[in-house]
Amino acid sequence: MQSLTFNQKLGRFILNWVFLFLVWLMFTSTFFWQEVIIGAAVSMLLSLASIRLFTCCTLSILNPVKIFWMIWYFFVFIKALIVANFDVARRVITPSLPINPGIVKFKTKLTTNYSKMVLANSITLTPGTLSVDVIGDTFYIHWIDVETTDPEEAFKIIAEPFEKVLLKIF
Repeated sequence: MQSLTFNQKLGRFILNWVFLFLVWLMFTSTFFWQEVIIGAAVSMLLSLASIRLFTCCTLSILNPVKIFWMIWYFFVFIKALIVANFDVARRVITPSLPINPGIVKFKTKLTTNYSKMVLANSITLTPGTLSVDVIGDTFYIHWIDVETTDPEEAFKIIAEPFEKVLLKIF
């Protein structure tokens, strides 16, 4: 486990506290001063107790440029999701279409565990692909129709659009 500086710890705490407090406000949906104070206090205590478990990022994630790339990532993901859904639906409607299921592997340039998790989940959420395992920088993906077993080509088809944006965020 890496040693965090005071500013990184403070940033994680504040980010976690604000997030938990917003969740509190959403669930209570009231702005009576007593409930807001209790919510802030409970959120602070929970943030202090769970900071090492539930935070991956510091306040730098709130940089406007990174926020732009997070929003862009949402659109990249939605596009991939729609294309993959139509592909799988076409295969279901037309059972005569050949499928060639298999597991492919490729390497990523992502370095943080959090960014690899986002990539793996994005791949899994698009129909036709499933993240089977991530070992170091190598991803193992089950693909409904293996177009190529070449790791570089598989990466370009499955993960490259996601990784390009994730590298700008993390």
